[in-house]
Amino acid sequence: MKSPCIAACKNNAGICSGCHRTMEEISQWRHFDETQQQVIMDRLSGSQTTHDCPTCAKPTHCDIAAGKTDCWCFTIEKRDLSNTVKQSQCLCRQCLSEHPVA
Repeated sequence: MKSPCIAACKNNAGICSGCHRTMEEISQWRHFDETQQQVIMDRLSGSQTTHDCPTCAKPTHCDIAAGKTDCWCFTIEKRDLSNTVKQSQCLCRQCLSEHPVA
């Protein structure tokens, strides 16, 4: 079974500081089929993207921007973005995880 895990795991308020999967994605990983796992890995690697992160300019994926009704970021603890400039697009997993919990 493929996994994006890099063995640097730490739960950072709902997102792994190593591979940047959500805790929900990690806990459900063994239940996902190979296609579902590959979709998540493609989003993490930036090969499946909806936009570039407004902070770091790396490719990232937002399920809302892709037309869904929920997104991976809904499953992590809300972050305090009050010290950031308002953006029309969401941050990547790494940049969002660097913000403090609200």
